[in-house]
Amino acid sequence: MAHEINDSNFEELVLKSDKPVLVDFWAEWCGPCRMITPIVNDLATEYEGKAIIGKVNVDENPGITSKFGIRNIPTILFFKNGEIADKQVGAVSKSVLVDKIKSLI
Repeated sequence: MAHEINDSNFEELVLKSDKPVLVDFWAEWCGPCRMITPIVNDLATEYEGKAIIGKVNVDENPGITSKFGIRNIPTILFFKNGEIADKQVGAVSKSVLVDKIKSLI
């Protein structure tokens, strides 16, 4: 299961992580977000110990959402060493996300 990332734990889980981090910005009412949730949860299991996989609910965490200028969801940001290394906007296949994670490990 993916980590629940919020305004209060974002710095610790994402910016200070020594592993690559995938952050899925989503909302309950977003159809494409619901489509990729099972993929994100699969990735959390498959990359446990190698990468941090997390989700940010944009409605509950306006601080992080505005800080990174998230306007469309789902948006997935990939972090390495506390910096944004890649970005994916919109629902995509699992293989696209796997390729992006592998490039950061």
